[in-house]
Amino acid sequence: MNKVAFIFPGQGSQYVGMCKEFYDEHQSVRDIFAEADDALNFPLTKMIFEGPEADLKLTTNTQPAILTASVACAQILKEHGIKCDMSAGHSLGEYSALVNNGAMSFRDAVQVVRQRGRFMQEAVPVGEGIMAAVLGLDTHKIVEVCDEVSNEMKACVQAVNYNCPGQVVIAGATAAVEEASVRIKEAGAKRCIRLSVSAPFHSYMLQPASDRLAEVLADVKINDIEIPVYANVTAKEVYSGEKIKQLLITQAAAPVLWEIGVRNMIEAGADTFVEVGPSKVLSGFTKKIDRSKTQLSVEDNYTLEKTLAWFAENK
Repeated sequence: MNKVAFIFPGQGSQYVGMCKEFYDEHQSVRDIFAEADDALNFPLTKMIFEGPEADLKLTTNTQPAILTASVACAQILKEHGIKCDMSAGHSLGEYSALVNNGAMSFRDAVQVVRQRGRFMQEAVPVGEGIMAAVLGLDTHKIVEVCDEVSNEMKACVQAVNYNCPGQVVIAGATAAVEEASVRIKEAGAKRCIRLSVSAPFHSYMLQPASDRLAEVLADVKINDIEIPVYANVTAKEVYSGEKIKQLLITQAAAPVLWEIGVRNMIEAGADTFVEVGPSKVLSGFTKKIDRSKTQLSVEDNYTLEKTLAWFAENK
């Protein structure tokens, strides 16, 4: 089958200086960054390249920053004739995938994700919701513990990121997540690590963000596409612009079914995964899902050269 899948990173993959080499050497990348600054009426480029890191880590800044860097990396691949047969993006990264595949304009997407970041942050007051990564425990057991705690405490705690074998992220009300973390460790988890985020993303506590996002997306044109994106909410391929819009609205307050989505892409013939954008978080997940598949990435000149060399030899 020999198909190529592009995977686009989500929040947490950002770093000060990402995409700087491409920016310095490619006018097309400078154009993308300039469009982001203009669309947001905000010097996003300066923040990406100069920081401070604390400002870049704010959700409302992180989301458009990663989107911009990822779309720029995809542009470089396009200029070298590297295209995908399917794609997916983790949470925020789904917007990058949709821009790459022609469902949304970059200008619309960067404006939407800046608002998305604000809506997600404002949905739950700081301190009232947290997230934790669970390592080394069966997924079914994690879900079982979360359900028990949620029922007992009458508070939200749920599995929200099904990333790969041995890693599931839980989120919800602070006290409920803390209690679930204790029980999860008692049940045999290797580790349960509280994440440095300011809200319980993708839990049902984010429903207010989903509702506000629906109002914004109502005015955004989303096209039908020919190259499928595997949606976070369903882990299945989607082509319809109308369906894409509904899934994006749902996605803000629904779990990310990443592992299942990757397995479905593999079943559809994907044997080469290219992580397009900053860091290599998703490559690590994919390796744990299926080590037999080729893992490539593009975020700077070094990774680009390695990826282009691989395609020259193998495709």
